[in-house]
Amino acid sequence: MSLRVVIAEDQALLRQGIVRLLGDAGFEVVAEAADAPDLLRKVAAHKPDVAIVDVQMPPDNTDDGLRAAMEIRATHPGIGVLVLSQYAEERYAVDLIGADAVQRVAAGGSVLDPTVVAHMLGRRRRDDPLEVLTPREREVLELMAEGRSNKGIAEVLVVTPHAIEKHVTSIFAKLGVAAGAEDHRRVLAVLRFIRGESARG
Repeated sequence: MSLRVVIAEDQALLRQGIVRLLGDAGFEVVAEAADAPDLLRKVAAHKPDVAIVDVQMPPDNTDDGLRAAMEIRATHPGIGVLVLSQYAEERYAVDLIGADAVQRVAAGGSVLDPTVVAHMLGRRRRDDPLEVLTPREREVLELMAEGRSNKGIAEVLVVTPHAIEKHVTSIFAKLGVAAGAEDHRRVLAVLRFIRGESARG
């Protein structure tokens, strides 16, 4: 049975292109939304496997989509959320879909484009929430945001998984991410930083 998807994107042409790509890849698009409130209504009505959400959407055109994505994660934990952004080139949406991101998200994983992550983590500001992290913790958070497991991060940084577990625990504490399911905390750690950057940007 094909995965059921709800798409939220206010630019009609881009939304139609994503719908076509998903259809060609064998996914079933059960609903489309052009603003955040409509997204929440359609997710509640259709209970999809995955919601694909643009960060900036009406009504405020700031981080409405991201806030809606966080609400979906909180109220419908069984629904995967794939967040799209135009911080990088629009073709990145196509790259993500082509890289099996939808299946990874539906299976409970998280995916953020590495280009977007590197761009955002490289923006240092005086009130940057990541200033409290050590350089190694920033590296770990960047790799976490790319969807890597603790084991995968350990392999990239050539350290033990136990060392990564200690870094991840420290990141959660420094960013004020409350205790809860491990996957949920990882997503919150990344989204907390992105939401803060979006609100100030």
